[in-house]
Amino acid sequence: MVAFTLFAIVWDELPLLGRLEWPVAIVGMVTMALVVAGAFSHLHRVRLVAGRIDRGTLGNRHRRQVEIPFEAGEAFDLLDAAIRELPRIQQVESARDSLQVRAKVGRPDTYGERPLGRWNPMLWFGIPRNQILATVTPGHDTGSVTLICEPESAGWTDWFLVDDGTNYENAEAITRAVSRRVAEHRRREQASAAQTATEKELTVARLNLLHAQVEPHFLYNTLASAQLLTRSDPPRAEQMLGHLIQYLRHSLPRTEDAPSTLGIELERALAYLEILKIRMGARLDVQIDVPENLRATPLPPMMLQTLVENAIKHGLEPRTAGGTVWIRARHSERDVDITVADDGEGFNTKNSGTGIGLKNVRERLRLIYGANAALAVVANFPSGVAATITVPARVEKEPVHG
Repeated sequence: MVAFTLFAIVWDELPLLGRLEWPVAIVGMVTMALVVAGAFSHLHRVRLVAGRIDRGTLGNRHRRQVEIPFEAGEAFDLLDAAIRELPRIQQVESARDSLQVRAKVGRPDTYGERPLGRWNPMLWFGIPRNQILATVTPGHDTGSVTLICEPESAGWTDWFLVDDGTNYENAEAITRAVSRRVAEHRRREQASAAQTATEKELTVARLNLLHAQVEPHFLYNTLASAQLLTRSDPPRAEQMLGHLIQYLRHSLPRTEDAPSTLGIELERALAYLEILKIRMGARLDVQIDVPENLRATPLPPMMLQTLVENAIKHGLEPRTAGGTVWIRARHSERDVDITVADDGEGFNTKNSGTGIGLKNVRERLRLIYGANAALAVVANFPSGVAATITVPARVEKEPVHG
């Protein structure tokens, strides 16, 4: 309008030509036609992009509030990456300390080359670029994103110029990119959780198989010893078979998924040791110090047995003179410490305390108790090894008073 008014004033002052009014009318009609065509193009494109026409979609400046369910630093990294993915992105300024991102975005040629080319007056006042301002406000384990997409021009220009819906597109594109990245993060978390659950199921299955397994050599040797004793010492043979039955009763798989207790596991270990005492004779001595009030402590099956078998196989059997196995339990604050010690060979190149049995015990403790349980294997004094399992003590329920 300003350009047309100036043109009309100048034209009117020209000698001779000023009397001709039709050139001014033609220029005015062409200018008005371009303005109206641009307005209709803007309306049409906004309807095409947004699917609707209202005050929110038609505006040149758009604001979005996006909640990202990550802590502020992680939310900022996600937002920064989403902005950098925009086409025609320019001059990205990222400040992680202030959780702020500024960027310029080139305007696309939405309709290709415009009528009249560079002589189109609409291009003389066009908006060359758009700009983006995004900030992250820290919350409780979340980041609240404020996103502003606007033309690179003063606010008063919105009365005369349109952006053809490009800032609406930028705002929607960044919002979609953030949502996509959050969904990918969730899928990775779910995949990781599913993998962990699968690994846990495989581990539990493997440990259940270990629970159900009775070592063949121990079974064969015990039956062979009982067979020999039936000829030379029938009472001892009967005693050995009784202990074997007791051992097998505690070693066979359970039909229910009930946890075991320290008392039950101690009975299994004692049956095992009694059989070995008959086989090893005076070479094996057993000392038990487990208070009655601790025998109800929940304890996963076969853990105590694994420590006892390690003490026999790696500590006492290699020694000609044999030795002693101690089993003791102590209550300390909220935990119960269960120790199996021997005075055998101790640590050496073949026995370093990192065998498969001990690895299984550590893995089972981690799966069942997390960080609330542990296995410690140290040298015993003056010889041998002491292995201690620390598990949470049984919580006694308080009586209900009427």
